[in-house]
Amino acid sequence: MTTPYDILIIGSGPGGYVTAIRAAQLGFKTAVVEREHLGGICLNWGCIPTKALLRSAEILHYAQHPDAYGLKIEGKVSPDATAIVKRSRGVSQQLNGGVGFLLKKNKVDVIWGEATISKVGEVTVAATKKAPMLPQNPIPKGVLGAGVYSAKHIIVATGARPRVLPGIEPDGKLIWTYFEAMVPPAFPKSMVVMGSGAIGIEFASFYKAMGVDVTVIEVLPQIMPVEDAEIAGVARKRFEKLGLKIMTSTKVTKVEKSANEVTCHIEDDKGVKQTIKAERLISAVGVVGNIENLGLEKLGVKTDRGCIVIDGFGRTNVPGVYAIGDVAGPPMLAHKAEHEGVICVEAIKGLHPHPMDKLMIPGCTYCHPQVASVGLTEAKAKEAGYTLKVGRFPFIGNGKAIALGEPDGLVKTIFDAKTGKLLGAHMVGAEVTELIQGFVIAMNLETTEEDLMYSVFPHPTLSEMMHESVLDAYGKVIHT
Repeated sequence: MTTPYDILIIGSGPGGYVTAIRAAQLGFKTAVVEREHLGGICLNWGCIPTKALLRSAEILHYAQHPDAYGLKIEGKVSPDATAIVKRSRGVSQQLNGGVGFLLKKNKVDVIWGEATISKVGEVTVAATKKAPMLPQNPIPKGVLGAGVYSAKHIIVATGARPRVLPGIEPDGKLIWTYFEAMVPPAFPKSMVVMGSGAIGIEFASFYKAMGVDVTVIEVLPQIMPVEDAEIAGVARKRFEKLGLKIMTSTKVTKVEKSANEVTCHIEDDKGVKQTIKAERLISAVGVVGNIENLGLEKLGVKTDRGCIVIDGFGRTNVPGVYAIGDVAGPPMLAHKAEHEGVICVEAIKGLHPHPMDKLMIPGCTYCHPQVASVGLTEAKAKEAGYTLKVGRFPFIGNGKAIALGEPDGLVKTIFDAKTGKLLGAHMVGAEVTELIQGFVIAMNLETTEEDLMYSVFPHPTLSEMMHESVLDAYGKVIHT
């Protein structure tokens, strides 16, 4: 057994590696166990490479519509699947190496292998079965491997994996998860995307931009179900205008496979049945926490619906065992995992951080147009019993949006009519994933409508729409 660690983290995704670095900054002797690749799903197969793909889609969209900007492009502009994927994988590889550098810089030990919590305070690491996926193979010199390691505090940060529906199991050929969808050898002619959450809509948006005939199927009445209904409605109209086919209140009941295509049997909420044929099916029906084979059952760690149950500081019901990120439940977002990890180790240090408030966590979907939000939707705010003041401002009323050629979109703000408290903010349109942080900060600072009204927003910027939306909620809007 090695020298005891103060903190040992299982998993090196955004939650794991950020937690490790913060723990080291606080003076803890820290190690992180990783079985496959530094940076986890987000950096290697999720957040980062998908944004690289979507950037290629964005550039292609502009190149195919140069006349909208007074330009001419001679010759045909078309996507190159091999080159697009190569760029995306290169971005991930660069950042993968960056995580390794940061861990080394902060004197965090990296242990390659698969971890099991053999008892409180002890982790057994076995040689990884996924060695071919490692960024370097064999294990680099100076990096620890299989063995038994002790730690005062063990933090589970093992992330999540795609949820699989019975009878619609991905095969990597005709039925894809986001793993296969991220590295297509070529673009299919047609595709069905099952699920309209962030993952499903982002891939639907990407493949449509690449010229694929895409149909999105959602079992609920609304696409992007966690978003405000009005914002989701605006987004849907824009998606359909761009050529996406969207079917809501519809479920896939069965999938049949032939040599080169799938046949999806679908049924809507009125019982109407039909079939859709496509070359590929992406299953994007959510994710489930990686809680298996960690020794949690033996320790008696409480779980619920595939995730580890924690308090606002990452503590499980078993002293000395913690969990953060996707494995600890929704919202399953990288920035939530990072913040949760920092809270966890700062609480262990005795620094008295604020517990996690999930209402303050922004959500971003990088489709075209983008969607971003924080706080309560209008429906949820009404359910909570608030009397509301709701403001809206359309992109078409903003000079910068028009100059950018992005006049489609909406900014919506929701206030408590009694106190002026900002309850939620919701946006759809160009670059809203960059704008939303302004409202996140406002909510964290407990800003009222008056504070926002008397803040000066620069002109010309898209951010002026945030100001106008607040003004609209109180009958003071200027530019509509």
